[in-house]
Amino acid sequence: MLDESQPRTETVLNPVGYPPKVTAKQAAERKGGLSGRKVFLVDTRFDDSAELLKQVAAWFADNMPETATELVQLARTYADDDPELWERIRAENGVAIVGVGHCSTCAPAVTTHAITLETQYGTPAVAMHTEKFDRVVKSVAKMGGLPQLPFAFVPQPVMGKTEAELRAYVDGTDPLTGAGVMEEVIRGLTEAPAVDAAKLKFDRSTPREIDFDGTEEELQAAFIERRWTDFLPIVIPTDRRVEAMLEGTSRRPDEVVGRMEPTTNRGLWEYTVEKVAVNAVMAGARPEYFPVILALAASGVTARGSTSSSGAAMAVVNGPIRHEIGMNCGIGALGPYNHANATIGRAYGLLSQNLQGGSVPGETFMGSLGSGHTYNNLTFAENEERSPWEPLHVQHGHKAEDSTVSIFFGNRSTTFSLGLREHHWQEHVRDMLLGTDQITAPILVLDPICARQFVDRGGFDTKEKLIDWIHDTARMPAGRFWDLQLVQNYVYPHATYGVEPLATKLKADADELIPIFLKERINVVVTGGEANGYWQIYGARPRGTFSIDAWR
Repeated sequence: MLDESQPRTETVLNPVGYPPKVTAKQAAERKGGLSGRKVFLVDTRFDDSAELLKQVAAWFADNMPETATELVQLARTYADDDPELWERIRAENGVAIVGVGHCSTCAPAVTTHAITLETQYGTPAVAMHTEKFDRVVKSVAKMGGLPQLPFAFVPQPVMGKTEAELRAYVDGTDPLTGAGVMEEVIRGLTEAPAVDAAKLKFDRSTPREIDFDGTEEELQAAFIERRWTDFLPIVIPTDRRVEAMLEGTSRRPDEVVGRMEPTTNRGLWEYTVEKVAVNAVMAGARPEYFPVILALAASGVTARGSTSSSGAAMAVVNGPIRHEIGMNCGIGALGPYNHANATIGRAYGLLSQNLQGGSVPGETFMGSLGSGHTYNNLTFAENEERSPWEPLHVQHGHKAEDSTVSIFFGNRSTTFSLGLREHHWQEHVRDMLLGTDQITAPILVLDPICARQFVDRGGFDTKEKLIDWIHDTARMPAGRFWDLQLVQNYVYPHATYGVEPLATKLKADADELIPIFLKERINVVVTGGEANGYWQIYGARPRGTFSIDAWR
């Protein structure tokens, strides 16, 4: 028997994916001043960004009145490119201050818009952010090939601050450099940014094998030090163990499975079947689970997304493979009571953080609160045999005999209840739905007892009828809906751009009740062991249903 306390040399396989190739880009030419140039203040439409930019405009009016400014908005959300606006800024001989990056997804987007202006439109630009996202945006700039992009940082938060407080930010100093905020802005718009060749060096080599000397405890510590784990003990991925995992698929070890990034604009990392196997071994999974894990990896949907709202993934398995590998869809289905459920979900988390190039707080992960769901990503099987409706994967166009995994992301809002009362169940359900965040959608997770109650109480003999009813029941006054901060950030811009049915909702009177969810995003899953008629609603957006059979 191996003595784990004795030092030894162990060759292990590297769990990290392959980084994208970085191509150096050229910043726009600066002309040494702002004479004859208009300063465009580009509002990326997130959490009071415009209010801070208004104070930047006020600073120009007070300190450089000869320089014209104009506050403009992106046509849609911060995530969307706006070529028409960029072309207009170039045509009018403008320069741009793009802001404000103060969330984990909008900050990379602000940086990317500034890079686009610089490199594609020849327009000098400064990306304005709050200091919390310093490491995030500098990493994005490097991955975008323009590490010399000018930045200016102000304190966090921007949202909810008074005009006076925001003006103090503008008049004050950058909390990271100590220089004046507007001093940095003017310098960034007028002086050629220095190029640091060292910052453009990005090693794409990822050694397949790594030799470690030490005890088992020291091996575990080495993986933790490199941030390759979820800080729980792992199974060391030796060549022999990885080879055994690869027996679970007919695919070649060097076949590319997919690409993944912690947030849009960070850069897509690539990975092979073998790389996924390394992480599956670390999670303690068995070879027969490997096709499910490969399907999750092939989705390209990260379970370690860098949203500051601390979202988490949910993975629902359907079809024959549930029973083939012994997944739990009965009592305790969502809990730590089944080896397949637990290790498949953990593998999804580990492969997400390692294959996408990390999940490091402050750099590639910015979840303000974090989430316990990310340990195994709410991975479970649907109890198809006890459900009164068609399974989830059939609802999404697959055959009943197909084996699939469906991925949802969010899980920040959760409500739960016991059964459906005879008289006021409709009002009770409506109240639960109104407690679900409006930028994802409800996914009802029902014990079979409660599922049958929906049939008995409401006559919902098909899942489609239940989803229609949920959509029509979840309503609130239009004025209240459009005033929600999350709706302002993520829904309102699309409505103003004419996207239906959002544009029609925007025309409703303030007191008119309007549906708060898109019908196509509402889902229903049946699982559990009928110990009682409990059920939950998670706020989680569907990201797709993916074939497992393709990876056998």
